[in-house]
Amino acid sequence: MKHTKISPWAWVPSLYFAEGIPYLMVMTISVLMYKRLGLENDDIALYTSWLYLPWVIKPLWSPIVDVLKNKRWWIVIMEFVVGVTLAGVALTIQTDHFVQYTLAFFWLMAFSSATHDIAADGFYMIGLDSNEQSLFVGIRSTFYRVSMIVGQGLTLIMAGHLEKSTNDIGKAWTITMAAVAIVFVAIFIYHSFFLPKVKSDTATQGRGDIVEKFFNTFIEFFMRKGVITAMVFMLLYRFPEALLVKIAPLFLVDSAEAGGLAMSTENVGIAQGTVGVIGLTLGGILGGICAASGGFKKWLWPMVWAITLPDLVYVGLSVFLPHNIWLISAAIAIEQFGYGFGFTAYMLFMLYFCQGENQTSHYAICTGFMALSMMLPGMFAGMLQQYLGYTTFFILVVICTSLTFIVAAMINIDPSFGKKTTQSKE
Repeated sequence: MKHTKISPWAWVPSLYFAEGIPYLMVMTISVLMYKRLGLENDDIALYTSWLYLPWVIKPLWSPIVDVLKNKRWWIVIMEFVVGVTLAGVALTIQTDHFVQYTLAFFWLMAFSSATHDIAADGFYMIGLDSNEQSLFVGIRSTFYRVSMIVGQGLTLIMAGHLEKSTNDIGKAWTITMAAVAIVFVAIFIYHSFFLPKVKSDTATQGRGDIVEKFFNTFIEFFMRKGVITAMVFMLLYRFPEALLVKIAPLFLVDSAEAGGLAMSTENVGIAQGTVGVIGLTLGGILGGICAASGGFKKWLWPMVWAITLPDLVYVGLSVFLPHNIWLISAAIAIEQFGYGFGFTAYMLFMLYFCQGENQTSHYAICTGFMALSMMLPGMFAGMLQQYLGYTTFFILVVICTSLTFIVAAMINIDPSFGKKTTQSKE
């Protein structure tokens, strides 16, 4: 394959912008869409939590991306599939069996997005030399966050505006999802022309060796020293947040009679999708700076407090039920800032645990545990909330933060680790 020299500025930002959009559609936008279309909280939490599964099992089919075709091909094809599935969601929202149809398309979108992640990260490493990789690591993270603001903020603001102007929720979401589909098809077309063709981007030869190495990688991972403690940490550190993340947006839009804040979709786009994402981003950046200056061990406990204590804001919101959007936005920003800062510890722990041989493959396995840690609690969060009510549910979330403290106390970190690295949420 001939190497096509195209500036990384022409494709790295757009590639990681494209990586964030389908994930947000599946994990965040679907929750609010189903709420606005009339589904109950327990059904919403259960159905959308299952959508984490492709990211949980992503390491299982990552070798296929290496063996079949090349990474550029996978990126472009998966972007086309994501565009088609977004259109599929749009076309089936107003049908009689919209839940089954839209969930089927969200499932396809989730698998396509997870596969796109594998190919995009691999292409980044072969498409750039080591100097360019270092230079663009901040750029890729920034544009992933831009996709969060666009995917959560602008999408919800658009949907909310259309709900008011058309007075038809189904039609509003149909138009919104169709617009996102058009944007993604445009990204697919753009990358078809401007994603470089790299000489080293070829399918891996020796399928037997790949299969053997694949199984050996898993065996070596589960034979690592401290693997049980590591798995417990990865599964429980974010347990309170895994409960909260599925219910918080439902609480924002639910009626006052049901104990919610009765916010419009448009205002949720401003409060959570824009102000909240900015808080999340700033928290992640600060977490990386602190870890780089003092090391992971020094900052572990401040990060534990940061990811747990701000959960109290939802208790306050559910008790006082404020109507001022800027007060609500400030509360969400505080919680998201704390989460962004505290999540840095989780990312750093995965890097710490995976040091040594097969670091990349073992890190991919850790990301599967990371997705599983959000999937399992989310599946029963809706049932808990409906049984307890919002205020008691949020109090339970705060009580569950004790698990974060327990698992943080279980791990043992080298004091020197992290002093020369920065890590922020992506």
